[in-house]
Amino acid sequence: MRRFILSLLGVAALAVAAIAILPSLISSDWVRAELGRQLSAATGSSIAFNGPVNLSAFPYLAVVAEDVTLSAEAEGITAEFAEVSGSVALSSLWSDRLHIKQIALDRPVIVLKEKAADEAASTADRGNQTGSGDPLPALVAFLERSAIESVSVTSGTFIRRSAEDPEEVVSDVELTLSAPDIDDEFSLSASARVGERSYETSFTISTLRSLLERQPADVTLTAEADPAPAPGLTNFEASGQVTLNANGSYQIRGGEVEAGEQAFALNALFVPGARARFLVDLEADRLDLTPFMDVAPETSQTEAPAAGTAKQGNLQFLAGFDADMSINAAALTLGEISASDVSFSAALKDGELAAELGHLGIDAGSVAANVSTDVTADDPVFRGRLASKGLDIAKLSALAGQSVPLSGALTIDAGFAFRGLDAEGVRKTADLTGTIGLRDAAYTLPGIADETMREVKAKKITARIESLAKPVRVAGRLDWRNKPVDVDLQIPAADTILTGNLSTEGMPFKLHVKMSDANLSLDGKAALSGTYAGKLGFSTGDLSAFLAALGQSGAESIGPLAFNGHVDAGATGVSFQKASISVNGVEGAGSGSVEFTTPLKIKTALNFDELDLARLAGAQSPAPQAKAWKGAEPADVPLDLSSLRSIDATVQLNAKKLGYGKVFAGPVATSLVVSDGVASLTLPESPFYGGHVVASLKADGSQPEPSIDLQASISGASAAPLLTDMAGFKYLEGALKARFDVTGAGATSRTLAKSLQGTADVAFSDGAIRGIDIADVYNNLVSLMSSGFKQDGSKATTFTELAASFAIEGGVARTEDLKLVGPLIRMTGNGAADLAQSTLNFQLEPRLVASLQGQGAEISTDGIGVPVVVEGSFAAPRIYPDLSDLLKNPDAALAKLKDFGLPIDKLPIGDLLNGGGAGASVKDLLGGTLDKALKDKASQQGEQQLSIEEIIGGDPAPNPDKAAVEMPANEEPATAEQPGAGTEMPGEEADSPMESLFKKLLR
Repeated sequence: MRRFILSLLGVAALAVAAIAILPSLISSDWVRAELGRQLSAATGSSIAFNGPVNLSAFPYLAVVAEDVTLSAEAEGITAEFAEVSGSVALSSLWSDRLHIKQIALDRPVIVLKEKAADEAASTADRGNQTGSGDPLPALVAFLERSAIESVSVTSGTFIRRSAEDPEEVVSDVELTLSAPDIDDEFSLSASARVGERSYETSFTISTLRSLLERQPADVTLTAEADPAPAPGLTNFEASGQVTLNANGSYQIRGGEVEAGEQAFALNALFVPGARARFLVDLEADRLDLTPFMDVAPETSQTEAPAAGTAKQGNLQFLAGFDADMSINAAALTLGEISASDVSFSAALKDGELAAELGHLGIDAGSVAANVSTDVTADDPVFRGRLASKGLDIAKLSALAGQSVPLSGALTIDAGFAFRGLDAEGVRKTADLTGTIGLRDAAYTLPGIADETMREVKAKKITARIESLAKPVRVAGRLDWRNKPVDVDLQIPAADTILTGNLSTEGMPFKLHVKMSDANLSLDGKAALSGTYAGKLGFSTGDLSAFLAALGQSGAESIGPLAFNGHVDAGATGVSFQKASISVNGVEGAGSGSVEFTTPLKIKTALNFDELDLARLAGAQSPAPQAKAWKGAEPADVPLDLSSLRSIDATVQLNAKKLGYGKVFAGPVATSLVVSDGVASLTLPESPFYGGHVVASLKADGSQPEPSIDLQASISGASAAPLLTDMAGFKYLEGALKARFDVTGAGATSRTLAKSLQGTADVAFSDGAIRGIDIADVYNNLVSLMSSGFKQDGSKATTFTELAASFAIEGGVARTEDLKLVGPLIRMTGNGAADLAQSTLNFQLEPRLVASLQGQGAEISTDGIGVPVVVEGSFAAPRIYPDLSDLLKNPDAALAKLKDFGLPIDKLPIGDLLNGGGAGASVKDLLGGTLDKALKDKASQQGEQQLSIEEIIGGDPAPNPDKAAVEMPANEEPATAEQPGAGTEMPGEEADSPMESLFKKLLR
């Protein structure tokens, strides 16, 4: 380019010289040809005058040539000029000094074709051999012998072409150069357009002679761009004094630079030569970078280059020289960020660029960094390191235009690398390795009002980064609610740190949190706005205690809780899919949604293998007690349905088994609806213990005292397993048909049970009462009177029908119409079942058929009166015949013995009855003798007088104030005692009064 400029000046000078002697002597054609030849030889370029050439001698020697072309193949330059005009003063004819009045280039089109790399290297070698690379001495030498009042370019176009890159065009070039004398001011002003941006620049040197004499010369440079190429860089101004040193270098002292409304003090040194070198020092008292950030990025109006044709940015323009630069600022500000003692330096040598941020003080911390690259590469790779001892996180977030719920200090010691100069290339190729830490950090959990609950603190936590291609892993201990919390966090840094759009797309991460009372795991994507989508796992051994520790309530009945599934959560609600849920040990799976309204709106569809409503509500399902004492009460547990007021729910339920405690039906498909504090569950006809059940249940928590309303209908159910599971009652078998309509209210289970009221109708068919064979009782009265009755689980009273209707009031179900029909016996009865105490108290009145073989009509048993008593707990009742009536009417007893077929007509009945025989009479035996025996027995036991029932029953009657000793629930009732080794047989001891009576009757 330097040779091209000198060629232009030479063309103008020779043209003017030729004008002075040739106009009147030679034809214009010859002038054009000869002028082109001479100028080509003088400049080393091919110059041709293709159009008219007009010459003039007065008042100045002038020439105007149209259609001029220039070709400098060595430089890769071609040019076309619509018109070239020039004029020189007449004094140039007799003076050794050329005085150029004007050179004007109109509408030039200059094309620069870049050479291949090997050609460029060869040209550079030739240039190194022929000159120093400094154009100023040659220009000064030319100006010592000449004066240039004006050189101008109008409507010029500059085109740069390359085989690898798209064409670059600089249009609307306007240029004016003035160097009237070596002692006068040298000035250059130019303007041009590149794409959609316009540039204007000016450059002045006070005097060129001062430079030649190595004296300071004033220099000014201004530049403007519209629109600005970068925020805050609309204009640039520089001024100072330049001095030519003895070694040929140029030095600027006391200079000033203004850019983006920022002012710098400038000191610089330029050393020309085969490889030019620049040294620049900039200093500023205050550097405000805010203007550089305020302007929105420019939107180009030009067409985007076609795919694959965009020019890759590089730094090869820096490859031709060396440089050292330093920037120091006492203070730096960027919005609300302030820094002090900013120190930056850069060195460029032999194509290697190294830059270092020595110090950048930010609040309580500082930042230091370094980076290096090879500027000769087509796609430069940058490598460096960043270190910080403490950066305020909240203030740094302002740089990214974000507001994060995190405070504290950020520490960094990491190496980095990236390729290219454009943002997209940097984002795709950036890598990082090292450590990033938080010190005295606090994170505010979204959506929690209580300040003590929403703040998570970390005294110190460190993240180690192997590479941005691998997840960043943070493992450490936090402090929440004054309790330690272990965390393990993994963030795919390449997809988050470099994207810069966390507020919209969210940040993918994996998080595991372990607390003393709960565990949490997340694997999904969260945004700063508080949204989350991904997998969620949560478990706690006691949810009610966990929430209580958080200052929350409403889950008092929930202990162990576990959840695993996919969750979409936001500020207004949460939904879950493919989730597994365990509440109080009840496990289910399904999907649903929760809207954060008042009350909460819940919609779910859940599947269960076994849904135990008792366990789900927090109640335990204890097995019946092995031994229950009469009068003992079941455990009393609180009932709280107030949480129903806080939700509106529709839960679709599918369960293979659905029930309460040990009682289950299923499979079942139904819905649980909660509205206005009332939970309603309708059970459609479902399989139930070999039969079917239909039921509806309402649990009302809208009032201070919870209440229930149960309606159920059972048909064809097997009574034995049902009653065993329901109440531990194992003494009744058959097919059950029943109907229940019960309501109650209470704050505890016992209060609720005592409040129950309603009706119940039950009927059993083709079954048995276990523990007693009533027909066998009558067949063995003698044995029972002598040895007593022992409840025997292997014996049973069979029946074809057993039915009763109950009125329930105050938790007690009473009946007066119990009826049993069997092959050997008929029976009526009455009694009550205390649902609150879980006890029974029934008296059954049996009647026998005509014979004990089951044939014939019923016969009365009033004479011997053997009712059956059922009393005690549900789990272990006592079932026994009441023999006490036999002793109240001995005459009728003897008569009934005859009815049963005993041969009393062959015995001296009269003597026995009237006392005329040798022995005592029956009346005596049943009266005084027995009475005396009772007293003797009581005396021997050291107790109060025993009742007749205690003697007839074989064992002392239980104390009504104490619970009866019962058999273990998992054992069958004991059979009647059998004599064994060491046990005296009845014949070996004194006969009891009744035994003596029957021996006499049978003698």
